Amino acid sequence: MKLFQSTYKAAVLFIILLFMLIYVAIASHEEEIGDFFQSGHTNNWAVLVCTSRFWFNYRHVANVLSIYRSVKRLGIPDSHIILMLADDMACNPRNPKAATVFNNAHHHINVYGDDVEVDYRGYDVTVENFIRLLTGRLAPSTPRSKRLLSDEHSNILIYMTGHGGEGFLKFQDSEEITNVELADAFEQMWQKRRYRNIFFMIDTCQAESMFLRFYSPNILAVASSKIGEDSLSHHGDPTIGVYVIDRYTYYALDFLEKINKGSTKTMGQFLQVCPKRVCISTVTSRKDLFPAKPEQVLLTDFFGSVRNVELTRNTIQLPPIAEQNSTVRSDVSMEPKWTYVEQFSIY
Repeated sequence: MKLFQSTYKAAVLFIILLFMLIYVAIASHEEEIGDFFQSGHTNNWAVLVCTSRFWFNYRHVANVLSIYRSVKRLGIPDSHIILMLADDMACNPRNPKAATVFNNAHHHINVYGDDVEVDYRGYDVTVENFIRLLTGRLAPSTPRSKRLLSDEHSNILIYMTGHGGEGFLKFQDSEEITNVELADAFEQMWQKRRYRNIFFMIDTCQAESMFLRFYSPNILAVASSKIGEDSLSHHGDPTIGVYVIDRYTYYALDFLEKINKGSTKTMGQFLQVCPKRVCISTVTSRKDLFPAKPEQVLLTDFFGSVRNVELTRNTIQLPPIAEQNSTVRSDVSMEPKWTYVEQFSIY
């Protein structure tokens, strides 16, 4: 009998301890998930840049249009996307399917689409215009659609693709932006409170060199290749005779296409999308300037524009609208201040 009682007490204590462990695990998990929604930013922007011209660089245009399509699907509107295309492949006379750009040889998706809004096209894609866009040093006549109207609460995705080398990225085969110029532009943005966090993503040869000079806070960066490595294409399209997408962007898109606006995928997971066995080049990232752990930052904090809302069943009493005074002021003269002149007056 005593043996049974002691066994019973031990079982009860074990069950109580088990429930306590489950409660602690659930509480810690909820706290960890809760941190996802404390990012502090209120708006999202995307700056997507293709710096290459000419038909053989078709894949660079497909790269940037593919990212454009993904961020739009995840909630960033065209009004918050700056799209820069150095060449118009959709209207190139070599294109056998006019008004289309495909990122796959099977032609599953026309990434050019029917609602693409290109903000900087052709020879407007220059180093000067790119730096002016980031720093806000644009002419007063620049339309709103060509401005990066971000503030200190903005998360900005900056994606760049083209031909590069150690410490530079070419623009249109005629000029180049250096990693020092890019780092200084980001510092101007920080000093002028034009961002809260930046995710810098670049797909080019020796891409790592472009973020080594960054020194401004709150920047997370990823590059498709290390210094001394080329960033390679994924596959070509025999119907047009050129490569249609780069390897790193291909696998990044493969990851993005599997998530939705409510996804809890993190930036830490995104940084691992293209291991060397499939990318061939070595994907590298820089995290020392970023204040949070990428594993605790939602992917949609940069690639989407999702706002959390609080639902309530309580009725909210709004104050009454003040009645507008519709009486005509007596001190305002109603007499016209102009006189009519005959069109063909005779003098």
